[in-house]
Amino acid sequence: MEAPVIMVGTDSAEVERRLSVGELVCPCGGALTRWGYARARTVRGAGQMRPRRVRCAGCRVTHVLLSIACLLRRADSAEVIGAALRQKAAGAGHRPIAARLDRPASTVRGWLRAFSRNAEPARSILVGLLVEIDPLHGPVHPAGSVFADAVEMVGAVVAAARRRLGMVGAVSPWQLASAVTDGRLLAQDLTVAVTNTN
Repeated sequence: MEAPVIMVGTDSAEVERRLSVGELVCPCGGALTRWGYARARTVRGAGQMRPRRVRCAGCRVTHVLLSIACLLRRADSAEVIGAALRQKAAGAGHRPIAARLDRPASTVRGWLRAFSRNAEPARSILVGLLVEIDPLHGPVHPAGSVFADAVEMVGAVVAAARRRLGMVGAVSPWQLASAVTDGRLLAQDLTVAVTNTN
């Protein structure tokens, strides 16, 4: 059985610091302790990674701490995949997108299909977060399709967060999308539940 994932920031030294002082907790609320590492892997667009493995002192479940630069079960970074999604929302097809990103057409087609399936739940998650961040935010105008609307919401949420919280440059739009969907932006089990995005 695969260990559950907890999304964390991109700075591994900061993640280690937060872990050592007890700032990272299990979804059950228990304290997380170091439990070795998951296997090393290369994420195209983010480099070599070896995610930290942790264990909850309360429920005794082990978890993998995955950087928000990644999406679950994807060999490419959230930024690379996000670039493909933006291009598709602007009307490009999977073959030209694949050529621009230097990725196989079948890989890009898979991303686009997975996001098409998840566009409505992703949009719903992002709308909920937008309302939490900026309750007075005006309406976001339709972008032409559910797919494009979901992509547009990523930008709207980041803009609202930067205005309200001063998070200029703190995380990229697609890292935020990875964080709020627990890395499941393209996964089969994307649900409409906003998680703690600290």
